[in-house]
Amino acid sequence: MDRMTDIPLNIAITGESGSGKSTFVNAFRGIDHRDERAAPTGCVETTMDINSYSHPDYPNVTLWDLPGIGTTKFPADRYLRHVGFEKFDFFIIISDTRFRENDVKLAREIRRMRKKFYFVRSKIDNDLRAEERSQRDFNAEETLAQIRENCIQGLQSQGFESPQVFLLSSFDLHLHDFPLLHETLERELPEHRRDVQNRKETFLPFCRLL
Repeated sequence: MDRMTDIPLNIAITGESGSGKSTFVNAFRGIDHRDERAAPTGCVETTMDINSYSHPDYPNVTLWDLPGIGTTKFPADRYLRHVGFEKFDFFIIISDTRFRENDVKLAREIRRMRKKFYFVRSKIDNDLRAEERSQRDFNAEETLAQIRENCIQGLQSQGFESPQVFLLSSFDLHLHDFPLLHETLERELPEHRRDVQNRKETFLPFCRLL
């Protein structure tokens, strides 16, 4: 196990601009957005470069805060090449709305590279407030179940059999699936690191043949 923790794991946080990627990076690292070590956040596009942040609790785990896909500066058709998508080991796709075309593009590319991802539906508190205002018989658990099912169905329709979907509020961390996401990553870290090691072992013999 000690040997496995020496294997660096590079986790890319990706998704559309404004979906809450940088807020998620800060929350996942347990850092307040006002901390000088925090990823910059705001109501306009703030992530213009690829920025790395070490995780304080997981050795050799680096979170990479990627620019948003589908903006004028990072159009979808050039995004993958621009951010060097292939160099990351594992992915967390952040979306703050219904399953969309760019989410599909990212998930398909990750599958093509034979890598894995979690799908995070962010800003759930906004959806709950909107539903409460518009529905006469509002039920929070039913609304959450509908949102989760929409994400799962969107991924399954693209051929992802058992997608891992987490519903989060980036600010109320004790709510919804944030603790489950932490537990899942911690439990699956050895598996993700084995995947990295296996790719390296497969790649090295190939390189010797060139």
